[in-house]
Amino acid sequence: MQMNEQGEVCYTFEAAVEMAVKMEEEGFRHYLEAIRKVKNKGAREILRDAALDELDHKHQLEKALVDGYMGGEGDLTRPVPTMNLNYVLAKKELRPDSDVREALAYAIHLENGSIDFYKRMSQGCAGAPMAALFQRLLADETRHIQSLEDLYEQHFLPEG
Repeated sequence: MQMNEQGEVCYTFEAAVEMAVKMEEEGFRHYLEAIRKVKNKGAREILRDAALDELDHKHQLEKALVDGYMGGEGDLTRPVPTMNLNYVLAKKELRPDSDVREALAYAIHLENGSIDFYKRMSQGCAGAPMAALFQRLLADETRHIQSLEDLYEQHFLPEG
């Protein structure tokens, strides 16, 4: 059987969850590095909240590994629409003098990477037991990005 690199692949439950744990850990490390770098209090707060979300996801995933499954039904598994601000915001590394606007843009870009990952995993695993797990994490990530975008819109996008 030949594997198409762009094709959707489903892993075993354990392998899929391990990949997700690794991705959440990397996200957490990026936020941690940013928190240590940035001086602006508001920007640090945004990065801190985002880092704690990554830890929460990682914990949920690790619990799923221990339990051998991950529940999750209902509305929590439905992705929410986002503004796709990552397409209009420049992706740049944060500096010590980065402000709230740059921290939000940074977090939005990082979260979009997670959304892409969970979309691919839930499509590749459609019909498999872990599809629900990835749908739930995808929904969670879209809710998170929606709140980041709302903050950005509130503070930095002109009215009307």
